[in-house]
Amino acid sequence: MMPSRRDFLKTVGLAAGAVFLPDTAGFARAPAGTQPAPPPADGVADYTLRIATTPVELAPNRILSIATYNGQFPGPLLRLKEGRQVTVDVHNDTDTPEQLHWHGQTIPSDVDGAAEEGSPFIPPPGQRRIVFTPAPAGFRFYHSHVRAGANLAAGQYSGLVGPVYIEPRHEPGNYDREVFLVLKEFEPTFSRGGDMDRDFLSPAAVSCRKLERRP
Repeated sequence: MMPSRRDFLKTVGLAAGAVFLPDTAGFARAPAGTQPAPPPADGVADYTLRIATTPVELAPNRILSIATYNGQFPGPLLRLKEGRQVTVDVHNDTDTPEQLHWHGQTIPSDVDGAAEEGSPFIPPPGQRRIVFTPAPAGFRFYHSHVRAGANLAAGQYSGLVGPVYIEPRHEPGNYDREVFLVLKEFEPTFSRGGDMDRDFLSPAAVSCRKLERRP
C-alpha cells in the first residue's frame, strides 16, 4: 500500500531528527553547579619551554644527566616587557610532575608556579599554557619549584633554572653591552645546615676583645 503524503513527510522528519540531533546517551553529565573548563587560549605562544632529561657537558669529559629547559643549561634567556602580557607554553617530557616558578614577579598565584600558593602542577607528560603580565622590571629567574627533599637530583638541584629579563616600561637604561650571568653548583651533598654549613656566612664562635681605657 502506498503511504500518504502526510505519513511520508512525517517519516522523513523523524529520520532527519535522528541524524542532526546529538545522541547524549554516551556523554557524562557534569555535576550540578560546576562550570565547563574554559577553552584553551588561541594563538602562538611568545615562548615555549620543554622540560626534559638531557646530558650536559659541564666541563671537558664531565657529563651529567640533568633536567633542563630546552635541552640546555641554563635555560634560554626570556626577554619580557613590564606591563605587557606574555604567553608561555611549558611541556613536561619527564616522568614526574613539575612546577615553573617566576621568581620575583607579582603575578596571580595560579600562574606563579608554586604549589603552596595554589599553582597547578604540569603533569607528566603534559603541557600547560601560562599567561601573565610581568612586573616589576629587572633581572629575574624562572626555575623549578618542586621540593627535592632527599633527592639531590630533583628540584633546583637539577638544571631547571633560566634567566628572564623584564625590560622597564620607562627608562630602559643606558649601557653598551648586556651580560646575563648564571652561576650554579652541581653534585651537592648534605651538610649540617641543609644546603650549606651553618657557619658559612658567620663563624661558629665569635671572639671578643676587651678594651680598657687607661688614664
